[in-house]
Amino acid sequence: MMAYIQITQPRHVALMVRDLDAADWFYGNVLGLPKCDRPLNFPGIWYEVGPFQLHVMVHADAQPPLYNLQKWGRNAHIAFAIKDLSAAQTALSAAGITFQMSASGRPALFVRDPDGNVIELSES
Repeated sequence: MMAYIQITQPRHVALMVRDLDAADWFYGNVLGLPKCDRPLNFPGIWYEVGPFQLHVMVHADAQPPLYNLQKWGRNAHIAFAIKDLSAAQTALSAAGITFQMSASGRPALFVRDPDGNVIELSES
């Protein structure tokens, strides 16, 4: 019998960005994620969502691939549960941020951060 690894919970996901200030505006102000301590000495910001963290790191050539231009949800993405989809739509529109509603018809939308990383916001 093959041995397996017992994964107990997710810890974090790391995203690469070119512009840390623009990423901080998007994740900290638009999405409202709180920052947490980051004990490292290279450029980046960590955000905390319950027991989960989002690690944003800088690389001058960061360019996430977007394989499906018409349906952003069919690309690599991070999903966050939200309370009110209508409020999210209003906040994104007020910030001048383009988003796509989920093609499945469920209460969710997809948005791209300033560097093009796809984020799903799904009402729960």
